[in-house]
Amino acid sequence: MAEFHVEHFGCRAARADGEAVGSHLRSAGWGEGHASAADVVIVNTCSVTAEADRAARAFIRRTHRLNPQARIVVTGCYAQRAPQELAAMHGVAAVVGNSHKALAPEIVLGLAAGASNSALASLSCSTSESAAQPLVTLQSIAAKTADGAAPIWADDSFAHSFIEEAQLVPGEQTRPNLKIQEGCGNRCTFCVIPQTRGSSRSLAPAAILRQVEGFVEAGGNELVLSGINLGRWGRDLREPGILPSLTLASLVRTLFERTSLPRLRLSSIEPMDWDAELIALMAEFGGTRLARHAHLPLQSGSDAVLRRMHRRYRPWHYKEKIALLIEAAGGDLTLGADVMAGFPGETDAEFEETLEFVRAVPFGYLHLFPFSPRPGTRGWALHAEHPVQPRIVDERMAALRALAAEKSLVHRQRFVGREVDALTLHTPDALGQLGRTTALTENFLPIEIDRPLPANRAIRLRVVAIAPDGTLQAAEAAGDISSAGAAFF
Repeated sequence: MAEFHVEHFGCRAARADGEAVGSHLRSAGWGEGHASAADVVIVNTCSVTAEADRAARAFIRRTHRLNPQARIVVTGCYAQRAPQELAAMHGVAAVVGNSHKALAPEIVLGLAAGASNSALASLSCSTSESAAQPLVTLQSIAAKTADGAAPIWADDSFAHSFIEEAQLVPGEQTRPNLKIQEGCGNRCTFCVIPQTRGSSRSLAPAAILRQVEGFVEAGGNELVLSGINLGRWGRDLREPGILPSLTLASLVRTLFERTSLPRLRLSSIEPMDWDAELIALMAEFGGTRLARHAHLPLQSGSDAVLRRMHRRYRPWHYKEKIALLIEAAGGDLTLGADVMAGFPGETDAEFEETLEFVRAVPFGYLHLFPFSPRPGTRGWALHAEHPVQPRIVDERMAALRALAAEKSLVHRQRFVGREVDALTLHTPDALGQLGRTTALTENFLPIEIDRPLPANRAIRLRVVAIAPDGTLQAAEAAGDISSAGAAFF
């Protein structure tokens, strides 16, 4: 039996893409193994920063060194942004950009069977010589890649970019991601995503409903709705169908009304997309069927920097949304944000505005990034004109890390001595051997239980301490453990 391995880089939505490819290969009878022994290794790349690019290249080189017989198929945002660069790397058998990701399972199966496999005869791809050349078939590309460069499937039409996933079940991922939205049209100054994923596109409501119903039938307890710009779901769809209106809020309400899904979690949503209807759902279902967890990208607390970034909100807008969310969900809501240091031209005073803003908001965690210039973006030119020196960026990142750790500890300390609802996860072997179990609370806090339990168990716990790494410690269950697949409440 052939084996594959998927290595994930990047965001939840990107991981959902990789998981979808893996699901299709499993349904075709393939097994899943380690990269060092798999027949095909799929590298699901990110390209939001130069470091993400570097990490993907390093993994490809290491995989080829340890497993030279493996066919390495590179997909994701880096594969879309710079396919020729990746196609020239030793060991790479194919490059599949986001524009053709829906074809990735078929491409993998065909390549494993040989370039003449008839299943690939109608698949279009560009040559690795120029992405601007006419699309050609794999058979006619063979001679043109005699120099060793891998064939490329990538163009700017994004006609084959949305993978409607195989049925999600609580398997390797206890809390799988259902990607319901792809692409982004915001055109932020620093972001390469519009180039690597195209404009916003939505999965049809009927397909989403089928997935959720199937997940519940398979015993799933928590599902995560994800997207590149999740709050924009539905705006490109023309027929409401099963929904009263094509908004994310109407979709969530319909899922609650028409399925028995125990818990739904929303991934990152832009501040301006937390509308009154969506916030009202947090007030109605938060802490029960809707996780009290909100991630709102911030990037900067400085009005001037946000304007240069072309972000569609201002600091006061952001604080207003946070206040409304806390009013709706209560103080146990875990708030997260992305914050960037070193955007071109960022002054000491502007960075201090960001620090003051973060101090004033009750964040439970922060994702921190140094600015990384991306070719083809306005930020690339701004960086050339007004760079922030690396030493200064490092200092600012250190200040943000210290503040983030302080905010996280303060938020988690409020739960010591209290009961929380959690879902058990797949516990790492080393921790399992100590008789412990990893879990995640309803409001997105990591927690460990002092006895071994299987994954996908809904359980109520009492928090007794916080470990040095910030993980909550639960000494014992405070209530009955549900059977796998049972509802939380």
